[in-house]
Amino acid sequence: MENGTGPIDAALALASASRKTATPKATDDIDKAREAAVEFEAVFIAQMLKPMFEDLETNGLFGGGNAEEMNRSMMLDEYGKQIAKSGGIGLADQVMAEILKIQEMQ
Repeated sequence: MENGTGPIDAALALASASRKTATPKATDDIDKAREAAVEFEAVFIAQMLKPMFEDLETNGLFGGGNAEEMNRSMMLDEYGKQIAKSGGIGLADQVMAEILKIQEMQ
């Protein structure tokens, strides 16, 4: 995986090259693949963050209960989305490379 010749770089280069000559539908497919990959990464990150918040105590007059659990779940989903949109952990690039590889086989 030296000099940018890894599978992710190759798939992204293919996507970039095909985007230049692609029809609007093909460009939409690439955009949808990227969107799906980022969404997958966001869900993964949210699930990885969940254990960090499970043991936090919710003391006080308004702490705890079902509403607290729902709010925390939504908060972690949003954290995952923001982390993924701002570059994430690199999982979206790998997922997109696999999506493009599968589409090439069809």
